[in-house]
Amino acid sequence: MFDFIRRHQRLVLVFLTVLIVPSFVVFGVHGWQEYAQDRGTIAHVGDQTVTRQEFDNVLRDQTERMRQMFGGAVDASQINTPELRQAVLDNLIQQRVLTQETLKKNLSVSDEQVREALLAIPAIQQLRKPDGSIDEAAYMQLLAAQNLTPQRLEAQIRFELASRQLPSSVQASAMLPKAVVDRFAQLRAQEREVSALAILSAEFAGKITPTPAQIQAYYDAHKASFQTPESAKIQYVVLDPKAMPASASATPSDDDLQKLYKDNVARYKTDEQRRVSHILIAAPADATPGDRAKAKAKADQLLAQLHKNPNDFAKLASENSDDPGSKSKGGDLGFFGRGAMVKPFEDAAFAMKDGDLSDVIKTDFGYHILKLTGIKPAQTKPFEEVKGELAAEWRQQQQAKDYAKLADQFTNSVYEQPDSLQPVADKLALKIQAADVGRTPNPALGQSPLNNEKLLRAIFGDEALKNKRNTEAVDVGQGVLVSAHIVEYHPAATPALTAIEPQVKAKVVAELAAQAAKKDGEAKLEAMRRGGANGFDGAQRVSRDNPGKLAPAALNAIFSADTQSLPAYVGVDQGDQGYTIYRISKVTQPTAQDPQRLAAQTQQLNQIAGQSEWNAYVAGLRERSKVKINQDVTKSGG
Repeated sequence: MFDFIRRHQRLVLVFLTVLIVPSFVVFGVHGWQEYAQDRGTIAHVGDQTVTRQEFDNVLRDQTERMRQMFGGAVDASQINTPELRQAVLDNLIQQRVLTQETLKKNLSVSDEQVREALLAIPAIQQLRKPDGSIDEAAYMQLLAAQNLTPQRLEAQIRFELASRQLPSSVQASAMLPKAVVDRFAQLRAQEREVSALAILSAEFAGKITPTPAQIQAYYDAHKASFQTPESAKIQYVVLDPKAMPASASATPSDDDLQKLYKDNVARYKTDEQRRVSHILIAAPADATPGDRAKAKAKADQLLAQLHKNPNDFAKLASENSDDPGSKSKGGDLGFFGRGAMVKPFEDAAFAMKDGDLSDVIKTDFGYHILKLTGIKPAQTKPFEEVKGELAAEWRQQQQAKDYAKLADQFTNSVYEQPDSLQPVADKLALKIQAADVGRTPNPALGQSPLNNEKLLRAIFGDEALKNKRNTEAVDVGQGVLVSAHIVEYHPAATPALTAIEPQVKAKVVAELAAQAAKKDGEAKLEAMRRGGANGFDGAQRVSRDNPGKLAPAALNAIFSADTQSLPAYVGVDQGDQGYTIYRISKVTQPTAQDPQRLAAQTQQLNQIAGQSEWNAYVAGLRERSKVKINQDVTKSGG
């Protein structure tokens, strides 16, 4: 990685945090309106909002994702920092800004692109039948579980694909000058011949005998590191919908299915769609009157040619259209429904008959000539065609109702009989399990429901800990309910010094030895800079791209050293290991570089430049947008 990254690790950590936040599926205009109804608004971006509920949901998901990246070994409170909270808010604001820009520019994609993206979703790929078609009933079930309809999912995908056109076009325009790339490559390829002299802490450890006062002082200053965490031995019961037996009444009648069909008939309706090819002669809103007149004249001329030879439409579109997304396809835009295009364009398209040519249509983009090439009429799937899907949905609803009754019994029982879990276990035939838990998730428990933070808060809350009652029924995800009861509690405690004195003494010796090694190393380094030195190991050639076995801190020190006069010396504190002095005896620059490596570096630099251009573009959009922050969310309680 670049030396800049080594020197600015905290800054880069914050930057990576922003990158790690996953891309969010944009819900379109209706989705934003739904969000706007939430009164817990923390930010306004133009006429859109960022709600507290949305922020909390994203923050929780992101915190858990990052915690899992570290194997679950990190307390969520260590991840939920002001930097992360600010990054999440900035990301949500950026979504709103980019949504507004995408809608403003009327960016669109073809039906084929939407279909390809839809079929690339792993969960949908798994629904393919042997003949390659999609299991429609399973597809509808999958969408229903996510509170989606096919039309809504396709709209989300279409919008997300359209919004990606912004960063791709901006980033593609960024190219660094060749001189900058060449200079960077020279610095990366520069080699320095170095040898090392290690002053090890272990060489001093045997000579150190800490005093009782030093041991006591270290113990007093580091008590937290010797503390045993609080823990509890618990009993718990789990109510899992996947472990429940199927509904006894699992065969619906035709009347049941007819009612379900009528209640959800909108789901099976497809609005009319039109397929249009177009020729665009660009004349943006800020064009001069003269330029607009020229564009209009050219469009009129092309329309006249088309009236004489309608079959030349694809040829003239490929030669004349200023729409790069469709001109290579003869102007074809694919099928679209109402609301996908700007109003003048849409009005013309839906007023035409199949095969018709439009007049010249004026929009904010310029002048269009449309040709209607296909019509998909509005239609509703008949009852018989979706009967199997309805039956599966009905059974799913019945099972959900049955489980809801059990969940109510579970919730009421653990609350009404709080002194033991035995009553709820007997009533619902549940197994009482036992475990040891701490206040923070335990990586050893993996995906266990006992790693749920809400459940752990309940276990170590006053009701369970002080009042010795069952916890509430906690939903740990996917409808699974858990209640726990503390059997034994062990508070956090620091052992007395007498119980861990050998352990503390070893820590003191290691610290004093490292200090002694560093002091000796710094003295030798000063002496070497005044004259020669012995004791170095064999020389090795290193570069930024080929550091050998050198640690990043050592490599950074070596390539930061002034080499005007050789040999040059630098010292590196190795912490508990000691201190190392490096002698730089030679600096060389390779006469030729590996073309593949150079190409990779050029690509990497251009990507960085592209990201920089995109960041500047987004910053400009945000500056022009009316962003108002209503609440400070950087504090965990805010």
